[in-house]
Amino acid sequence: MAELLHRLGTFAARRAWVMIVAWVAILGIAGGGFAIGFKGLSSSFDVPGTASGEVLEELQDSLPDFAGASGTVVFHSDDGSELTDDQRAEIVRVAEEAKGLPDVADVIDPFDAERQLADQRAELADGKEQIAAGREQAEQGQRQLDAGLAQLNAGQAQLDAGKAQLEAAGLPAEMLAAQLAPLEAQQAQLDAGRAELQAEQQQLTEGLATLDENEARLETGAELASYVEGIRLVSEDGATALVNVSFTEPRLDLPQESKDAIIEHFESNPIEGVGVSFSTDISQGVPEILGVGEVIGVAIAAIVLVVVLGSLLAASFPIVTALVGVGIGAMATLAFSGVTQMASVTPILGVMLGLAVGIDYSLFILYRHRKQLLQGADVVESIGLANGTAGNAVVFAGATVIVALFALNVSGIPFLGLMGTAGAVSVAVAVLIAVSLTPALLGLAGRKLLGRRARATAEAAAAAAAHPAPEVLDGTVTTQPSRALKPMSNLRAVLTAVVAVAVLLVLAIPSLSMRLGLPDGGSESAGSSAHTAYTLTNEAFGEGANGTLLVTADLPDGLDDDAVLGAQAAVARELAANADVVAVAPVAVSDDNSLAAFQVIPAEGPNSESTDALVRELRELPPVNFTLDSGESGEAALGVAGQAAINIDISEGLNDVLPLYLAVVVGLSFIIMVMVFRSLLVPLIATGGFVLSLFATYGAVTAVFQWGWFGDLLGVHNPGPILSFLPVILVGILFGLAMDYQLFLATGMREAFVHGVPARLAVAQGFRAGRTVVTAAAIIMVAVFGGFIASDSVMIKSMGLGLALGVLFDAFIVRMLLVPALMHLVGGGAWWLPKWLDKIIPNVDVEGAALERRHALQH
Repeated sequence: MAELLHRLGTFAARRAWVMIVAWVAILGIAGGGFAIGFKGLSSSFDVPGTASGEVLEELQDSLPDFAGASGTVVFHSDDGSELTDDQRAEIVRVAEEAKGLPDVADVIDPFDAERQLADQRAELADGKEQIAAGREQAEQGQRQLDAGLAQLNAGQAQLDAGKAQLEAAGLPAEMLAAQLAPLEAQQAQLDAGRAELQAEQQQLTEGLATLDENEARLETGAELASYVEGIRLVSEDGATALVNVSFTEPRLDLPQESKDAIIEHFESNPIEGVGVSFSTDISQGVPEILGVGEVIGVAIAAIVLVVVLGSLLAASFPIVTALVGVGIGAMATLAFSGVTQMASVTPILGVMLGLAVGIDYSLFILYRHRKQLLQGADVVESIGLANGTAGNAVVFAGATVIVALFALNVSGIPFLGLMGTAGAVSVAVAVLIAVSLTPALLGLAGRKLLGRRARATAEAAAAAAAHPAPEVLDGTVTTQPSRALKPMSNLRAVLTAVVAVAVLLVLAIPSLSMRLGLPDGGSESAGSSAHTAYTLTNEAFGEGANGTLLVTADLPDGLDDDAVLGAQAAVARELAANADVVAVAPVAVSDDNSLAAFQVIPAEGPNSESTDALVRELRELPPVNFTLDSGESGEAALGVAGQAAINIDISEGLNDVLPLYLAVVVGLSFIIMVMVFRSLLVPLIATGGFVLSLFATYGAVTAVFQWGWFGDLLGVHNPGPILSFLPVILVGILFGLAMDYQLFLATGMREAFVHGVPARLAVAQGFRAGRTVVTAAAIIMVAVFGGFIASDSVMIKSMGLGLALGVLFDAFIVRMLLVPALMHLVGGGAWWLPKWLDKIIPNVDVEGAALERRHALQH
C-alpha cells in the first residue's frame, strides 16, 4: 500500500493538472447525478417491526383515514383577545380552501367542531329531559291503569255479588236466566275493559323497556362525553384555535412539497390581527446544510492551519480539498434520494465528517511534506514519500472510520444504516482526495508552499553536509538535530492517569440519567413556527395537546352498533382511569365493527417521563372486558401509536442494537489496530480510553440537552430527552476518529521503539513528534463540528455538540494525557505480542519505514 501511494503521489505531483481535471470531472458527474436524482428528503424516522408500526398498519387496513400523517395549524389573536366573528369567518374560509391542496384528506373547522361538541352535549341534556318526561308520563299512565283496574275490580265484585244473590234466591230456571242475562252483558263489558287495560299495560311495559334501553344508551353516551370534556379546538378565552389537517399519505411517505403547500397556503392568506404557526409535523422540514456557524468553524480551522503551516497558500489546500470532497460526497448521496427514502439529517452527517476529516487528512500529508521540504528535500520526491507514509496512515485511519460507519448497517434500522453509509462515502471520498488531489496541489505549489523564512531554512538544510543521528518526527525517522528529551517521571504518569480518569468519570455521571427520544416543537429554536405553535398549544390547551396518543381496540366479530357502543365505553373507561390521562375521545369505528380508534390526551407533553410511563402502562394492560347483550363477555385488545409511542419504539430499537453495534465496531477496529501496532495492550488501552471519553461525552450532552446546563449559551431553551439515535452515531464516528489520533501518535512511539529507543523514551519521542499535528487536527475537528451547534435544528445542534465534545475529550484527555501516561507505566510490555500471533498477522507498515529505506530523500 505504501509503495502504491508513493507512486500515486509522485504521479499526481508531476501530472497535477491531469489529477485536478479528473476530480473536477468527478465533481461535475456528482452534480449531474444530484440534478437528476434528487427527489427530496424526509423529516421523519422509522424503525420497522415496532408496536406503533403494527398499529399504523392495522389502521391503514381498517381505518385508512386515520393512518395518514396529520398536523396542526395554530391561529392566535395578536393581542390575546377573543377572536372576532370576522376573524373566525376568515379562518373557516382559509381552512375550507386548504382541502384542495395536494395529499390533504381533510381539514377540520375548529369552530364547527366546537359547535358539534356543544350540540352533542345539548342533545344529551335534551335526551335526559325527554327520558325523564317519558318516565313521568309512563308513571301517570300506570296510575291511570291502576285506577281503571281498581274500578274494574270493584265492578267485578258487585257483579259477582249480584250473581250470587240471584242464584241464592231459588228462582225458576227461566226466570233466573232472564235475571242473569243483563249481568252477563255487564260481565262482557268488564272483560272487554280488562282486556283493554291489559293491552295498555303491555304497551306501557314495552314503553318503559324502551325508555330503559334509551336511558342506558344515553348514559353510555354521557359517559363517553364526560371523557371528551378535556378536548378542545378553541381555547376557553377564544383567543386560540387549532385547525387539524389530515393527509392521505402516511407520515414517512408524505412529500415535503405537500407540507410546504400547507404552509404557503395559510401564510399567503393572512388574517388581520391573527398570527398563524404550524406544528412540527408540518413545519419541520429539511434543515440548512451549511450556515453561519459552519462558516465560522471553517474560518477557525483556517486560522489553525495558517498557524501550523506558516502560509496562506498551504493553509488553503486542506480547506479546498475538503470542500471538494464535501461537494462530491453530499451530491452523490443526495442523487440516490429518489431511489431510497432518505432522512433530512443523512447529508448533514456526511457534510460534518467530510469537512472535518477532509481537512485533517490533507493536513497530515501536507504537514509531513512541509517538514521534509524544510530539511531540503526534492519537491516531487518529498510529495511521494509523504503520500506513502502519512498518506498510508491516512488510508488506515480512514478505513477505521469507514468500518465504524458501515457497521451501522448491522443495526437493521434503515435510516441509521443509510446515515452510516452516507458518512462512510464522505470519508472514503475525503481519503481518496487526500492521497491524490492534495499531492497534485502540492506539486503545483512547489516550494512556494513555504513562506520566505521557511524557504531560506529549507535551502540551508539542503546545503548542509552533516547528517546527525536519526530522530522520530511525526511518526517517521528524520535527520533533524535532536534536543534533549527525557521520559516523564513515574509519579507524573500516575497522577496524569488518575486525574484524567477521574475527570472523565465525573463528566460521565449525567449519562446515568440519560433519556432518549425525538425532538418535539418545544425543542425547536425560539421564535420558529414549530416552537410558537407548541408554546401556544401548551398554554391554551395544556401540555398533553401537543402529544396526543392514538389507541386502537380490536373488537370481537359480529358486534352490532349497541354492542360496539358498550365496548367503546368500556375501553374509554379503562383508559380514563389512568391518572396521566386527561381526556379520551372515541374517534372512529371500522365499517365491519372490528376496530375502534380513540384519541387520548396525556397530562404532559410527548417527551415527558409521565407520558413515556403512560404509553408503557397502556401497552401492558390486558384486553378490556365488556358485557354483550347476550350476557356473555367480550374482550378488546389495545394498541398504542402516536408521537410518544413512536419515540419509545425508535429509542428502544436503537438501544437494542447498540451493544451489537459496539461489539462489531470495537472488534473489527481492534483487529486493525493489532495489525497496525503489532501489540495487544496498545489496542486495549486505546479502546478503554475511548469508552471513558464516550461516556463522558454522553454525560456532557445529557447535562446540556436534558438537564439544561448552559442552555441559554447554546440555544437549548427547552431541555428534554437526548436524540434517540445520537448515542449510536457517536459510537461509530468517535471511535473511528479516536483511532485516527491513536494511530498518528502511537505509530511514532512504535517506530522509535523498534529502532532501539527505550520504551519510555519512545513514548516521549513519539508524543513530541505527533503532538503538533494531532493538536491542530483535533482543534480543527472541534471547530468544524462545533460550527453545527449554531444550527436551528435541535437534531443537528446535538450532533454537532456531541461530536465536538467527543473529539475534545478523546484527543486532549485520552490520547494526549491518559494513553501516554499508561504506556509509560507499562513500558516495554505495551509492545508485547505472542510469537504465534506475530507470525500470522500481516505487516501493514503503516508508518512506511520500509518505503523510507527504499526511497531516501534527495537533498
